[in-house]
Amino acid sequence: MNLQQLQYFLATAERGSFSAAAHALHLSQPSVSEQVRRLEAELGVALFARVGRGLVLTDAGRTLRPHAEAVLQEVQEARESVLAVRELRGGTVSIGTFSTARDYMGSDLVAEFRTRHPNVRVRILGVNSAEAAQDVRDGRLEAAIVALPVDDEGLDVRRVTDDELFFASTEASHLRKPMTIERMAELPLVMGDASYRLQDPTRRQLAELAQRAGVILDPVVEVETVATVLDLVAAGAGDTVLERGLLVSRGARMSRRIGWVPFADPIMITLAWVTRRDAPLSPAARVMVELIEERLHRTTERLAGTPRRRLPA
Repeated sequence: MNLQQLQYFLATAERGSFSAAAHALHLSQPSVSEQVRRLEAELGVALFARVGRGLVLTDAGRTLRPHAEAVLQEVQEARESVLAVRELRGGTVSIGTFSTARDYMGSDLVAEFRTRHPNVRVRILGVNSAEAAQDVRDGRLEAAIVALPVDDEGLDVRRVTDDELFFASTEASHLRKPMTIERMAELPLVMGDASYRLQDPTRRQLAELAQRAGVILDPVVEVETVATVLDLVAAGAGDTVLERGLLVSRGARMSRRIGWVPFADPIMITLAWVTRRDAPLSPAARVMVELIEERLHRTTERLAGTPRRRLPA
């Protein structure tokens, strides 16, 4: 039994003859009658009885009819639902971002997407890059923009842009010249992503650099969010390391008491998309990916025109 046979069966039942059904379906009469005969042979019962020059349903045919109608209706609804997603008339886009992505891409990102595609639901999770990559691997997210390195098992990784890590402090004496890992190891540090620690790509990279330099970075305070980190730094609880894009993009929300300098040997982080290997993105996800990339490249261009040093006010 297949969908074509059910379609021909219903057309014949509605019009009372194979020839009329064939005309409505734009097919030859033998094609329609042959498929109905095959359906009857498979079921082992006659579905039609001839009355005069027409056909009427048998008891078996009347029993089958509502089930056939339900099956074809389900198929049609399935097609329409997929078409709606393909044409961005429905569905949900699920994207992951690193936890500070809002500062790079702006809070109006979702509003812009929804203006363009008001019938698509949006689900964006701002989590640590390590967790975002795992959510993509497990199928909870279609894609995620992350800071590298992350575990790429089962994932495709595509670089988007780079950013530079800067040292931030309220102490002007700490900002007189570019920072080094060795000097920073002697200063009180406030670090974020306390739950992830060395699973966080940025903290992992800093720890590896410190190890090669023969020093240890041992924070005096560990908290979860960047907002809390910056509050503590502004209050004089210690210094920190953050992405230049994040420091600059916060604008008026950044305390004027906090200044920053680059590292003598620049420390770069790479922002990249991760997607499940061999799993194509939905149309809505592709649009969101393009929009996020546009925002990230815009931030990169803006950073190129900003000073590399800011002293505390």
